[in-house]
Amino acid sequence: MPSTHKLRSQDQLKETTTVALTRVIDPLIDLTFDAGITVREFSRLVRERAVRKAAIRVAKESGRTSKSRVAIITGLPRSEVARILGAEDPSTKKRLGQHPARKVLAAWYDNPRFLRVNGDPAVLPIFGKRRSFERLVATYSGGIPVRAMLDQLTQINAVELLSGQRVKVKSRVPIFTGLTSSAIAIIGERAGDLLETLKSNLRATSTPLFEGTVFRTDIDIGAVPLVRREIAEQGAAFVDGANSLLARARAKPRRSKLVAPPKCRVGVTVYYFQDEIASQDNSRPAVRSGRRKNLQRRQKQSKSGAKPKQFVHVLASRQS
Repeated sequence: MPSTHKLRSQDQLKETTTVALTRVIDPLIDLTFDAGITVREFSRLVRERAVRKAAIRVAKESGRTSKSRVAIITGLPRSEVARILGAEDPSTKKRLGQHPARKVLAAWYDNPRFLRVNGDPAVLPIFGKRRSFERLVATYSGGIPVRAMLDQLTQINAVELLSGQRVKVKSRVPIFTGLTSSAIAIIGERAGDLLETLKSNLRATSTPLFEGTVFRTDIDIGAVPLVRREIAEQGAAFVDGANSLLARARAKPRRSKLVAPPKCRVGVTVYYFQDEIASQDNSRPAVRSGRRKNLQRRQKQSKSGAKPKQFVHVLASRQS
């Protein structure tokens, strides 16, 4: 029989884990309330994910799938385990890749086609067949309409509209806000990666994955806007440098696919957190409202000098 000390240690570990899970689950519950997901739906999701994760763990340990062992690990009836494993996994239908806005901004900073002579991102005309924002979006967004992408990047303050229907990039790091599909998808992507890193370090037997946090509990509220701005600038510079490092480490294409080296997904995330005084901090810029300005695609005159037939491409205005 296990010793009393060992049982007490296991109970303490379980209690600590419960407290930690509470801190993780609370923000997720707030998200379910905002998105209209009921507790019943959330509970069903947890049960289904638990069964599938347990099945993967059992298969790795024993080399086969055992519904009985999955039932023991999860505490669920074997009949429910069999039903879940027998159904199609909805999470495999849509694997989230890099967000289209992130791809567009990264290409704007990295692709020589959209850079100035000094290597900085060029100011681009919105429309055009060659070096334009329209061409950038068409190449890297995966089919997102040019105006929809422009609205998205403008809303998150990643680009700036200039006179003459030109656009200037302000940041290579898109920060999504508001209850939108993009912002919610980012929650799953970022939170999942962070938790996987922390969980991996629990079992690390060699060099752990990097994870570092610094915070103070006595920050003067008047200094918060400056702190946020400085951390944002330093964070953007660090992400830019990390992106260059990862770009240099990319696997080189080889002629023979039979000897292609294995690849893995590598990344780093920098984020700022603040609580207790968030409601008093008004430094975040307000989201612009009202009707958006129409943009027109202008057709050039023919070489003969004759004016072409009038053709104006107007993107419909909408109330935001």
